[in-house]
Amino acid sequence: MRYLEGAPPNPDLPYGESMHSMLTLSMVLSIFIGICLFVAGRHGNIMWMKAWSLGLIGCSLLYLVGDRIGLL
Repeated sequence: MRYLEGAPPNPDLPYGESMHSMLTLSMVLSIFIGICLFVAGRHGNIMWMKAWSLGLIGCSLLYLVGDRIGLL
């Protein structure tokens, strides 16, 4: 990672805004993937796939809510 000439890195934002945006995008995509996996698990009556997909959706939603209210 390169910094501007003479600009010291900010220790409060070590990864910058682009990394934060990519993590948010990953969480949004994981919600859609979790929904697809839940539907597939429900169609095939596969309990572990339904449980893991609900866990994926839940963790992603918790991250997005925590990010929105400023906990992260």
